Amino acid sequence: MSLERTDEPAARLRVAVVGVGALGCLLGACLSAAPEDIRPALTLLGHWPAQLAAIRAGGLWLEHPDGHRTHHPLAVADDPAAAGPVDVALVAVKSRQTEEAARAIARLLDADGLALTLQNGLNNRATLRRVLGESRVALGVTAQGATVLGPGLVRHAGHGPTYIGRDPALGPAQQARLPQLAALFAAAGLETHLVDNTDGLVWGKLAVNAAINPLTALLRVPNGFLAEHEALVGLMGRAAREVGDVAAAQGIALPFDDPAERALTVARATAANRSSMLQDVLRGAPTEIGAICGAVVRAGREVGAPTPVNAALCRLVRRLEDGRAAPLEAGDVRGLLALLEVEGALE
Repeated sequence: MSLERTDEPAARLRVAVVGVGALGCLLGACLSAAPEDIRPALTLLGHWPAQLAAIRAGGLWLEHPDGHRTHHPLAVADDPAAAGPVDVALVAVKSRQTEEAARAIARLLDADGLALTLQNGLNNRATLRRVLGESRVALGVTAQGATVLGPGLVRHAGHGPTYIGRDPALGPAQQARLPQLAALFAAAGLETHLVDNTDGLVWGKLAVNAAINPLTALLRVPNGFLAEHEALVGLMGRAAREVGDVAAAQGIALPFDDPAERALTVARATAANRSSMLQDVLRGAPTEIGAICGAVVRAGREVGAPTPVNAALCRLVRRLEDGRAAPLEAGDVRGLLALLEVEGALE
């Protein structure tokens, strides 16, 4: 895989961050703190009333990994007409909201603009392309970890690289946006690389998400808890390797050699983070389990690759979010192992 660090200066961009959850707010805070000569004209677009009201009234507070907090006045909107036109739309909504986000982006994105998905799960790029056209949509993956602590307050729970995929389907104007955007991210303190292997990007992130997110959601624990228990490290490894096997059966190379080791490294690097799936479970919202473990299972069936751990995790999270199963006590590893044994995932 070709990998390139980008340090060249970028012109000032007009940017909309679509989504005002943890990742969207983290991106907004970081980009708003970029050096003045590269700082974008920035708007956060979303539909969470309490979050929008809090940021309008008092700005966004970002709690950094070392505990100190910074304050970020940000422009927010719930109407695309108030946010556009923009050169770049950063998509940070849940997978289930991608189509709605695409329709909103269509109203605010310049004709030569670029939409970059930084979401979890499979098929977000395809959904965006159906609405916006394939020449205007790029794929990105970020390992930055963030947690919403309350309206107007987000914790940056873990640093990690961001990868933006070069894509031959992009138009010339959109291709030209990529180094600009990567330079902006880097200036904002977000380690960023341009890469060629876009399929490997999304499957690599999927391997990490499948390994970490459902386990943290079921156990109601931060990411680092998983790395402290041998049985959970083993489960993470099995879930991640299943994703690697499904990708390999499709001829897709992951951007790392060992998906199990990568998942463990990310869990440790984002130890304080509450995964997005855990945050959904704690607030009683639908999760992205179908776009993560469910997508792995579906793809595995198509290529004949077994995915028993992902299938079991998908079933357990579905029961939890649908109210068909009582939640485990926080950190009940034995209880989880017993459930997985009943599901046949530990054979």
